[in-house]
Amino acid sequence: MSVSVRVPTILRSFTGGAAEVSVDPADGGTLRDVIASLDTAYPGIAGRLLDADGKLRRFVNVYVGSEDVRFAQGLDTPIPAGAEVSVIPAVAGGALESWSVSLS
Repeated sequence: MSVSVRVPTILRSFTGGAAEVSVDPADGGTLRDVIASLDTAYPGIAGRLLDADGKLRRFVNVYVGSEDVRFAQGLDTPIPAGAEVSVIPAVAGGALESWSVSLS
């Protein structure tokens, strides 16, 4: 079962600059398996996706197709053969407000 993983710019140092890679999860079936296979092929990348407790990091968003795994089954989300998994780092920020400064 081959799965395509879209890699954000910040993690491409692990994939030799590749924006998209394919992995064949050995155990097959879940996002957890895909991440394990990804880490086997690209050592260290799982440490950027998972925290010390083995959970997805707070500011890492993962989609299977167009479905956010946070609203599915998290790391236990089933990954069908041929699926596209997208890793997207969260971006924080806000709108700039108009500031009026009076110097008098």
